[in-house]
Amino acid sequence: MKSHASSSTDLFANDSRRVKVLLPLPLAGAYDYRVPEGMDVAAGDFVTVPFGPRRMVGVVWSESGDSDLDESKVKEIESVFRMPPLPEANRKFVDWVSAYCLAPQGSVLRMGMSVSSVFEPVKPRIVYMLADNPPEIRMTAARSRVLALLQDGPARTAADLAQEAGVSSGVVKGLADGGVLQAVAIDPGSNWPQPDADCQGPALSALQQEASGQLVAKVRDKSFSVTLLDGVTGSGKTEVYYEAIAECLRQGRQALVMLPEIALSAQWLSRFEDRFGAAPAEWHSDLTGAKRRDTWKAVAQGKVKVLVGARSALHLPFPDLGLIVVDEEHDSSFKQEDGVIYHARDMSVVRGQGASCPVILASATPSLETVVNVQQGRYERLHLPERHGVAELPEIKLVDTLKDSPGRQRWISPPLVTALEETLARGEQAMLFLNRRGYAPLTLCDSCGHRMACPNCTSWLVEHRFSKRLECHHCGHVERKPDACPECGAEDSFRACGPGVERLAEEVSEILPDARLEMVTSDTLYGPAAAAAFVERVTSNETNLIIGTQIVAKGYHFPDLTLVGVIDADIGLAGGDLRASERTYQLLHQVAGRAGRHGKPGHVLIQTTNVENPVMQALAEGDRDGFLAAEAEMREMATMPPFGRLAGVIVSGLDERNVDDVTNMLARTAPYGEGILTLGPAPAPMALLRGRHRRRLLLKVDKGISIQKVLRAWLEPLKIPSNVRVQVDVDPYSFL
Repeated sequence: MKSHASSSTDLFANDSRRVKVLLPLPLAGAYDYRVPEGMDVAAGDFVTVPFGPRRMVGVVWSESGDSDLDESKVKEIESVFRMPPLPEANRKFVDWVSAYCLAPQGSVLRMGMSVSSVFEPVKPRIVYMLADNPPEIRMTAARSRVLALLQDGPARTAADLAQEAGVSSGVVKGLADGGVLQAVAIDPGSNWPQPDADCQGPALSALQQEASGQLVAKVRDKSFSVTLLDGVTGSGKTEVYYEAIAECLRQGRQALVMLPEIALSAQWLSRFEDRFGAAPAEWHSDLTGAKRRDTWKAVAQGKVKVLVGARSALHLPFPDLGLIVVDEEHDSSFKQEDGVIYHARDMSVVRGQGASCPVILASATPSLETVVNVQQGRYERLHLPERHGVAELPEIKLVDTLKDSPGRQRWISPPLVTALEETLARGEQAMLFLNRRGYAPLTLCDSCGHRMACPNCTSWLVEHRFSKRLECHHCGHVERKPDACPECGAEDSFRACGPGVERLAEEVSEILPDARLEMVTSDTLYGPAAAAAFVERVTSNETNLIIGTQIVAKGYHFPDLTLVGVIDADIGLAGGDLRASERTYQLLHQVAGRAGRHGKPGHVLIQTTNVENPVMQALAEGDRDGFLAAEAEMREMATMPPFGRLAGVIVSGLDERNVDDVTNMLARTAPYGEGILTLGPAPAPMALLRGRHRRRLLLKVDKGISIQKVLRAWLEPLKIPSNVRVQVDVDPYSFL
């Protein structure tokens, strides 16, 4: 880390003296710093600067145009890092996201500088290779095994050599001391396996070839476009966009693939390695700190050619981005609800435009926003209407649980019990889907009616019977289930109300005692290794009955899985959420798509108390487009997104009175006018979350009105006390 000359055409000569440096802090803009004599800096350079009593790493954002500052108060840049600068496309992306989401620029920058260790010196890694002219030494069996490894493979660390050769570290040290092995210092993370674009992929159908050809042409064109890859479950969308990735690799450019819940996408990673001969780089919360550091650096240096990641991967410093793929583009987990609130699918389009590269949005159940963008000509669409090969779409039937009742304290209906028995008897596999973790969503005292609630949230505690605890699924609060009711003192009076997957597993064990069942939730499948082990158990038929939450609803391909049963399909329809019907349809369609993906007929039984609901009817009739058309008509009549604009304003704080005072101030100054309506204030449905009291207002404007301008005019003049937080959620997906 020292001053350095830059070859950038955007160089600021020292006679300009001052530049603006953006710091990764929740601050509105960049600060002026003086460039010391002899130091050259360019836009995007990472620099160390004094900030109050601290020393911080920031990014040179622009040349300073502020001549009114007192020169004596302007501090100097201390040093410049010898590393690739933050690309211009990233800097423009920070500015755009900040303006669109009404978030401080520094907060957006912080998402791209989330790995502070990249700015710290790293000890080189010592590896050993065969010496060019080794001396004669006495050979042993142990020494021979070490030398054989290095003759047939790359250099390795002493620890790796000892482990792989089955020898002690002393054997390796002895070979090095004797001059047979040569020690080499390498930069950690410098060796990245490179996917091979010319590896032979599986044979594509005519429809797949046509779709992939169009995507390949867009990558070759090196210009911005957005394409919806719309294909039924099992149609081979992944193999189609793999061809676009292959073309990106041939051009030597970088590709970013975003998946929801990347840490659990074991099968996707395996398919990628089979197709390209090497694994992609990964970016998700399950990586070690060292791996995150090495990956960030390798992306910035252009060494990583394909990266698959969660939504935060969008902020990595790709110097030559040639393709962005958003798989399962409809998935709500692409929406970030904390910190800077943004939707990664929408921001990927902005990122692609800034990088002049194509963006592919892939889904079997595309979001209504994407469908409308296609209809209005903003996005293109490629359609794969059939499953690949001999597989056919599963038959979907509704089970009316008002008529075919499972019985008291039972949750699996007689038709589903029969289907399970027949499926397992044929040696096939089945999946039961219930989107509730734990044993029961509510624990109730039979004596006084007291409900066990979270002390930090407006939420009931969920019983997890297998781990003998009550848990809040919003803040993580955990407590032991009490022996006596804290309200009335009655002992052994608690009753579990409603089913969770643990309770469902208990019932299955009674009905099908010989089933080799496995329960799969975010509590049990907590990372890539656990996911890979789960996949192996199912594909080897060690498991023949899966009971899971939405974590198993997408992405998995199990050849022998022919039956899917949905328990309590109406869960997601409760409440007044704008997208409740759309999300329920997407989730149930996706989980139904796990059945019959490999030639054997698939069957899906959906248990519901409302068979006439449009969501259930659309699923049973296979009428996705009809459902979306009806949903669009309702939204358009109400000028709701995507035909109008919404922004949530969430006020929160530890002191309820202070929160109410700020909320009332916001209500008094709320904007109104033609095409502008402010709803609320009202307590949020989650009026207490993680100990903070919460109130909500909702701004609704016509499509042609800039909602950001309205928000700025409303909020910027107000003085908000430091103990109250006001968050803006442009284009809200959650109304909790």
